Amino acid sequence: MSDRPEHFPGIPTDPDIFGGHFDEDDSYGYRRPAGMDDWLIFLTIHGEGFIRTPAGEQRMTEGAVCLLKSGVPHEYGTVAGGRWNFLWAHFRRLPETDYLPDEEALVHVLPEGELRERVKRDLQHLIQDSRDRGSYWRALCENSLRNVVLLLASRLEKRIDPRIEQAVRLLSQSLNKEIRIADVAKAVGLSASRLSHLFKQETGESIVERFNGMRLQQAALLMERMGRTATEASYDVGFRNYNHFAMLFRQAYGVSPRTYKQRRDQTRRL
Repeated sequence: MSDRPEHFPGIPTDPDIFGGHFDEDDSYGYRRPAGMDDWLIFLTIHGEGFIRTPAGEQRMTEGAVCLLKSGVPHEYGTVAGGRWNFLWAHFRRLPETDYLPDEEALVHVLPEGELRERVKRDLQHLIQDSRDRGSYWRALCENSLRNVVLLLASRLEKRIDPRIEQAVRLLSQSLNKEIRIADVAKAVGLSASRLSHLFKQETGESIVERFNGMRLQQAALLMERMGRTATEASYDVGFRNYNHFAMLFRQAYGVSPRTYKQRRDQTRRL
């Protein structure tokens, strides 16, 4: 376990943002008794790492994001007998980190699926942009970090079952398609009946209610912002029966889709 500062060829000794992708055996580790001036984020791709701070030791298993605050004494590395494949980045504190719990080292395992892949892509973009250092590289890196921090803050605030999170994400990706509850259930590893029960318990809505609500909201935005007619918007979001769409829209918005569009068009012209 080394207590010397990290140094990487070609990287300035005091960069604003930089990162990398390591795959290390259990000889890998760093100790910083005085902490660092900047923050550090990890995402474990495979294997397992650990991080120790005055608050104790935590494990960074597959899918775990770890956010280490500046000024915190720490050591981290690969667990004994294993390997640790992970993305990492150093950065200066961002205002968005205030949305997260105030912990020395925040570790949270992201559910397998789109959310984890999205965080992975953001960190990969950060690493690439920090190396390329093209136009606006710093702003691009900070945007990637903000995405990760806000996604993490949003997940910690909701605290719902990760399988329901995944189901909601699948619904949002399928607004213009016909979708079967059995298919969603299979994708998240539950039976259809168990998913339906758990979804209602966690969200207060049935799967069909949430899915239709998403579609209606998108249709309203398409009419208001994209100039789509009521009929076009209904088809854009997957309704094949306009009368059914109009009935649901009236229940949700209190007016017919065409009246909604007319009123919004009039408001925009004022």
